[in-house]
Amino acid sequence: MFQINVEVMDYISLPIERQKKLAVLIDADNAQASIIKNLLEEVAKYGIASVKRIYGNWTTPQLQPWKDVLLAHSIVPIQQFNYSSGKNATDSALIIDAMDLLHANNLDGFCIVSSDSDFTRLASRIRESGLIVYGFGEKKTPKPFVDACDKFTYTEILRSTESIESPAAIQNENTGINPAKNDKKFLTKLKNSVEDSSDNEGWAELGLVGNNLQKTMPEFDARNYGFKKLYDLIKTLDLFEIDEKQSKDQPGKIIYIREKAKKSKK
Repeated sequence: MFQINVEVMDYISLPIERQKKLAVLIDADNAQASIIKNLLEEVAKYGIASVKRIYGNWTTPQLQPWKDVLLAHSIVPIQQFNYSSGKNATDSALIIDAMDLLHANNLDGFCIVSSDSDFTRLASRIRESGLIVYGFGEKKTPKPFVDACDKFTYTEILRSTESIESPAAIQNENTGINPAKNDKKFLTKLKNSVEDSSDNEGWAELGLVGNNLQKTMPEFDARNYGFKKLYDLIKTLDLFEIDEKQSKDQPGKIIYIREKAKKSKK
């Protein structure tokens, strides 16, 4: 299957493919209504939201913000009463519906919107069936659920209504500090991804680097560090050489990166 990281799509014209059919399942108790517009725009990058359902006890006033946006975004509310205290019936209803949709075999993937670790096994089970799982939740989301997804997007970056710069980008500009430079986990995985994707001369195609990085770090998103794309982030790290080459097969340029040689101490 032809794969390429979405962050280099500005440089390569892709062949037309059938868009993936996705189910968007939202845990209303663990997601904020204010993100819904940007959330669905994010989902649209990966495919068509063929199913859009949201689960919760709609008799409670806490879900009023969701009630105000459901009709505008064609999201189907699923009522789930809390039959007993201490038990999350909403999670169970979402999981049951997800398994029904999975066995119907009409979808290519699922988008699970929650910050709750209860969906860890669900995400793993869906992936076992060969479908892709996109997770969406706050940064407080437990790591097991994050790692169970193919890609996980922190919803904090979806809250901003400004499309030009994120709060992190503004902070970068004002302080001159790039948080990515201090993220040892990210830098280690990035260097490993470059090494795994490189040719004999150490050059690695940025699209392939992005794909490999996503496999080992599902929560990675350049926007978490205040940048729109991986390429923009790479340029600020001062760790890699960058080369842009004209593609032989299609219009546009392909970006290659290579780790800079370490200067020897005299």
